[in-house]
Amino acid sequence: MALENSVLPCHPDSLSLPVEEKGEGEEVEVATEATASTGVFNLSEELGHVVTTETAPSPPTSARVNRSFQDKLAEREAKAIQHRKKTPGVEKERGRFGWARTRRKRQRYVEKNGRCNVQHGNMRETYRYLTDIFTTLVDLNWRCSLFVFVMAYAVTWLFFGAIWYLIAYCRGDLDHLEDQNWTPCVNNVNGFISAFLFSIETETTIGYGHRVITDQCPVGTMLLLLQAILGSMVNAFMVGCMFVKISQPNKRAETLVFSKHAVISLRDDKLCLMFRVGDLRSSHIVGANMRAKLIKSKQTQEGEFIPLDQTDISVGFETGDDRLFLVSPLVISHEINARSPFWDMSQAQLEKEDFEIVVILEGMVEATGMTCQARSSYLAEEVMWGHRFSPMMCLAEGFFDIDYGAFHHTFEVDTPSCSARELSLAAARLDAHLYWSISSRLDEEPTLANQAAKQPDSSSANSKGGEPTFILGEMTDIQEQTGLGELNGSVATDQSESEA
Repeated sequence: MALENSVLPCHPDSLSLPVEEKGEGEEVEVATEATASTGVFNLSEELGHVVTTETAPSPPTSARVNRSFQDKLAEREAKAIQHRKKTPGVEKERGRFGWARTRRKRQRYVEKNGRCNVQHGNMRETYRYLTDIFTTLVDLNWRCSLFVFVMAYAVTWLFFGAIWYLIAYCRGDLDHLEDQNWTPCVNNVNGFISAFLFSIETETTIGYGHRVITDQCPVGTMLLLLQAILGSMVNAFMVGCMFVKISQPNKRAETLVFSKHAVISLRDDKLCLMFRVGDLRSSHIVGANMRAKLIKSKQTQEGEFIPLDQTDISVGFETGDDRLFLVSPLVISHEINARSPFWDMSQAQLEKEDFEIVVILEGMVEATGMTCQARSSYLAEEVMWGHRFSPMMCLAEGFFDIDYGAFHHTFEVDTPSCSARELSLAAARLDAHLYWSISSRLDEEPTLANQAAKQPDSSSANSKGGEPTFILGEMTDIQEQTGLGELNGSVATDQSESEA
């Protein structure tokens, strides 16, 4: 105690220093882990009896180790959660058969309702729209079309009304309104409103009779002729635009429906891409014609990248099957052959492909005689491998009943998952195997004929011994040989005499 008071008189009972992890053996690691939570350790434990301290009893080492381990696990989980929030992973969608795949949603070139998802920008030659003003007005939406329609008439009425008012003002008709001996250009025009009403009556040929032009105003007569001519032109132009816009067959395409999905299955032992089309109206589409395009970006052998390249998909152009009699819903089929863009595509490759199939139905509306076009599209994930469309027609009493509730329904069928090329190669191998097996059998027939020819010689030898023999089978070849011998005549007799 004297030593303690003399050597360390100014030192406190215990010293606390920052933790220094040394990593020497398990005991040191346990000690550092136990003190990591407090950040300090007690120096009196190392000094032993040299320095006496009065500290609270520490908990057991095992409890400290367990608590620190749980804290570390919680800290690691918290860090992992923060890392996931900062860097979110790519969501993996499940394929048609439960396979995980990462796939971004493709931007459609043509929407399902037929609208082309293309916007034109940076067009500097906008004057070309004015050269075809009629088509420009027809292509406007209804709000703009109605605004142009109203403004065309209002502007012309105001313009000619202002001119009629200017004529009355220049001639002094407004100054002699009460003068009975004054002959104005237009009777009963006493201001701008009356001149505007006279302009409306003139252009619309209403003619109420209260305001009328006199023969003392040649300028007014010329203006009357000009307004009548220009008014007729404005009427013809605007009424024509509205008539064409109303009678456009765009809305007729709303009743031409396509199936939501396209399917790939076997038809006559050949892989075919199929989709369904139908007409909801009783009035038919005359001369309906079907076309299909494959929209897919590609790169040429020279390294040129062609975005959204268009490739024709045959739907029966060579055989005339593309010309439809669309009275009831039809299933349009594309045979996947060597000329098809899907020749090398298997079921596994279909899951990875990125393309779009655009289908176009064109025809003439029976009621109006105008050409109508309906469009739709199918992405790669909308093509169902190994499916077939459900039937939707049944025979009723005196007519065929169409159930449009099953228009989009499909069901699974047994379909090979290989590509059309592999399927044709397998069929070719099978045909070759059958061909060689048949030819080998044909090659075996001459050997059988030779064996049958040797059998009579052995029978004749046995007959000399006095033992009767009977030959079964292959008698046809023996008869043919005997027939040839009879035809040879003397040659056959000489051979028989020599044998005798």
